[in-house]
Amino acid sequence: MMRPLKIAAATLSLLLVTAACGGKQTNNNTAEQESGGCEASEGRITIATGNTGGVYYTLGGGLAQLISNNTPLKASAAETGASVQNIQQLVAGDYDIAFALADTAADAVEGKASFDGKPQDVKALARIYPNYTQVVVRADSGINSVADMKGKSISTGSPKSGTEVIANRLLEAAGLAGSDISAQRLALRPTVDQMKAGQIDGLFWSGGLPTPELTDLTTSLGDDVKFLDISDLLENMKKVNEVYEEGAIPADTYSLPADVPTIVVPNLLLVTTDFPAGNACAITNLVFDKKADLAKVHKAANALDRETAVDTGPVELHPGAAQALEATK
Repeated sequence: MMRPLKIAAATLSLLLVTAACGGKQTNNNTAEQESGGCEASEGRITIATGNTGGVYYTLGGGLAQLISNNTPLKASAAETGASVQNIQQLVAGDYDIAFALADTAADAVEGKASFDGKPQDVKALARIYPNYTQVVVRADSGINSVADMKGKSISTGSPKSGTEVIANRLLEAAGLAGSDISAQRLALRPTVDQMKAGQIDGLFWSGGLPTPELTDLTTSLGDDVKFLDISDLLENMKKVNEVYEEGAIPADTYSLPADVPTIVVPNLLLVTTDFPAGNACAITNLVFDKKADLAKVHKAANALDRETAVDTGPVELHPGAAQALEATK
């Protein structure tokens, strides 16, 4: 059933009515949809996003508004625990579109890790912007690497989130087991609050740049926190999944002393195989045709690129999305 949620749509300064527990899309399948057209049908769809304060949440609200304003569909967005939960609930029929990290999505279609032995029936609308792995610690914590987290209190992200997946893999890559730290499985807002209060020593976060809650943290604590360079763990991370790439958090993102090398992973927009092809085609086109509108909601959308949008492997493109992107394939 539906309940209202406020979506932080940044510069748009608008409220979106959202669904707490989604519900499969209701729409009128037209002959055009069935014959491979690229027009959206009337109906309602729900979008699974992520933690409040994260980019999924902000961009998801902007995407819902974009769809509602430019197609016959009425879209709503909901706060969630992010990637793993999003995929599980997408397949369960609670949502129609879901944001997810590419490594989690790869696990899903291959039936690995959180989806052990149970491949998930998901397809991609597009590769969108990259997530930057942001590892922040208190400057007085004695932590200068992930390996130094042994015995420390660390937020590994919301349960069933892509952040938690990456955090656990980074710990393993650094030679630590989950039991070697005092893991706090917290959403981003309580994580930041506990960092400010000195109750935890550090955090993992996978998100776009800048992440508003981390802007709050770094503005509030200044030199009392620092970002870790985790690029030395990339080789071990790539043994787990080839989607991991080297990147850097630009210094001006959070007024840092210098750029911080890190590990980057793409984000995907996901649907299930039975998502109507006309809707998939229309929404995929809309995301890239209205890129400037999404960038007003959050500048992470500036990274949207039709050329790389098709690079979703091992997750297959939905046929409707492939139709929309075929000119760039």
